[in-house]
Amino acid sequence: MKNYPPQFKADAVALYQSRPEATIRQVAADLGINPETLRNWVRAAGASRPRGHRAEVPAEPLTPLEAENAALRKKVRELKEAREILRKAAKYFAGETRW
Repeated sequence: MKNYPPQFKADAVALYQSRPEATIRQVAADLGINPETLRNWVRAAGASRPRGHRAEVPAEPLTPLEAENAALRKKVRELKEAREILRKAAKYFAGETRW
């Protein structure tokens, strides 16, 4: 069995929560870990995805360009978070292979 640092576990759970369209299997594959391992971490953290949660509706409806910009900003945030978690995972695994 591999031992993962607590920060890696917390980051993996946060990544899963931040990607409502992704399954545990997809996130685990991205991180190179067993899906059951991630599932256990999510359960242990008591984490759940917000369901039906909506942001406040703005007073004026967004124009198509504003809506697209908001969606792109959200995607950039998700990708930056995923990249950071993958960077930490790579660093962890690189340290694990050194003798």
